[in-house]
Amino acid sequence: MFNQIKEQEGFTKEISREFFRSVYGYMFSALAVSGIIAYYAGTPEFFTEYFTTSAGGLSPLYYVVLFAPVGLGLLIQMAYKRLSLGVLMGLFIGFSVLMGLSLGSIFLVYSMGSIASTFFVSAGAFAGMAILGYTTKVDLTKFGSLMYMLFIGIFIAGIVNIFLKSDTMGFIISVVGVFVFTGLTAYYMQQLKAQSEDTDMSGIDRSKLALIGGLQLYILFINLFMSLLRIMGSRD
Repeated sequence: MFNQIKEQEGFTKEISREFFRSVYGYMFSALAVSGIIAYYAGTPEFFTEYFTTSAGGLSPLYYVVLFAPVGLGLLIQMAYKRLSLGVLMGLFIGFSVLMGLSLGSIFLVYSMGSIASTFFVSAGAFAGMAILGYTTKVDLTKFGSLMYMLFIGIFIAGIVNIFLKSDTMGFIISVVGVFVFTGLTAYYMQQLKAQSEDTDMSGIDRSKLALIGGLQLYILFINLFMSLLRIMGSRD
């Protein structure tokens, strides 16, 4: 009996490790795709050609690229059970490309040094909260629900501020965002850990959930990075 228990624990740990390898593989792949696209799209020539009108205003394409990732991300997370893994992969890649295009403008606003330093600060904060979420024994469900409500609030406030262009509101949103996105990182890591240890889950469902997990962590990291960049970043 003891040996059977040990074998079951070993099997659970192995499939959990494999699950998280897939999760982080998706997350880092998305970051790489978005980073490369953002770097090449982050030039004045590219922005002027594709995202401005002849009158000097922002083109409709700019707003499509700005908001399309939100809709695509929601579609992936809400419809993943009905979609094949191949379709999900295609949508995931499309999401990463669109995010890269939307992130390109940061190279026009902030110095390369501040972007790089903020990226590493974000990576450290993200890693710390991910480890906390994975190792804590405290149930973070209620905490996660609170963070999610705050996220909806700052998301709506952020859309409003696109048109208001208030620096004060933008700063407040960014400060609250750092707290929200680090908190959600810990919450989602705890949720992913529970999913990874479900030995009754089918292989295809596990693969789909790994992709969704990678997407969620990617979104949280990007939002944390952008919040910190607005607070710490030095403008060109």
